Amino acid sequence: MVSKTIRIGTRDSELALWQAKTVEKQLNDLGYKTEIIAVKSDGDIVLDKPLYELGITGIFTKTLDVAMIQGKIDIAVHSMKDVPTLLPNGIVQGAVLERASAFDILVYKENLDFLTSENSTIASSSLRRKASWLHKYPSHKIEDIRGNVNTRLQKVADSNWGGAIFAEAGLERINIKPEKAIVLDWMIPAPAQGAMVVVCNADDFFSLDAVSQLNHIETEICTYIERQFLRTLEGGCTAPIGAIATYNEKEDVIDFTGVLLSIDGKQKLEVTKTVAVSEWKKLGFHCAQEILANGGTVVMTEIKEKLNK
Repeated sequence: MVSKTIRIGTRDSELALWQAKTVEKQLNDLGYKTEIIAVKSDGDIVLDKPLYELGITGIFTKTLDVAMIQGKIDIAVHSMKDVPTLLPNGIVQGAVLERASAFDILVYKENLDFLTSENSTIASSSLRRKASWLHKYPSHKIEDIRGNVNTRLQKVADSNWGGAIFAEAGLERINIKPEKAIVLDWMIPAPAQGAMVVVCNADDFFSLDAVSQLNHIETEICTYIERQFLRTLEGGCTAPIGAIATYNEKEDVIDFTGVLLSIDGKQKLEVTKTVAVSEWKKLGFHCAQEILANGGTVVMTEIKEKLNK
C-alpha cells in the first residue's frame, strides 16, 4: 500500500522498545512499512549521577534528536515526561498516544511498617518524587537510584531500602509490576507521566501524516496543559514540579492540579482548578502564574541557586 519505510528511533531499554513496537504495530495496522532503530542515550549510559546533575532536560531524547536531524531516523518515540517542553528547531510533535496510568507507585520489599518509622530509607532520583515524599515523611532518607526499570527493581531487591518509587505505567507496560506495590495517589505526577509522544521532522509530511492518525485528542490536550504549567514555572530549570489534568466527559470540564515544592519538601505550593473545556488553552499558564504570584518565584530562585552550586 505504502512504499516508504518509516524508521522509528527509540532508546534500547525494554520499556522504550515496548513503546516503539506499540507505535510500529499501530502504523503497520494502517498499512505503513516500518523499521525500528534502537540507540543508547546519555541518560542510559551515565548511571552514577542523579539526573539533575546531568542537566536533565533532554538527557533521554538528545541522541534521538541528533539522529533525526541527521536523517538516520524518521520518527522517535518517547515517554512524554522525558521530553523537554521546547523541542529542537525542526522537530515537531506528531502524535500523543492515549495515556496509561499517570500515577507513581511505591514498590516495597517486605511490608509497609517502614512508613511509620523514623529514619526509614526509600529510593528515587526524581527531584519531584523526593520532595513530595519528604513533604509527607520529613524524617525519612532518600537514596538515588538509576538505570532502566528492570535494573532499578533489582537494586531494590538487593538493597536495605524500604522501597523505591516508580511510574506505574512503565511497570505495567512490560508486565513487571510487583505484587508488593501501592499507588501513591497523594503524589502529583510528573507533567505528561503515563503518556507516549511521537516526534517527527517538521518537513517530513509523509511521516507526520502517518503518525497523526495515532493521536488521542484528550491526552494531547491534558498533556499540553501540564507541560504549559511546567514550562511557565520552570524557565529552563529542573525543579520539583507536578501536574495532572483530566477530562471529565460527563461535565465537559478539565480538572487540573499543579504543585511546586522546595527541594527539601518543606514548602509546597499547590493550585487546583476546574474549567470548561473551551478554556483549556491557557489553563496551565494561568495556574503557573498563580503559583509564582503566591511565593513560587522565591521558591524557584532558591531551587536554581541550590542546583547551580
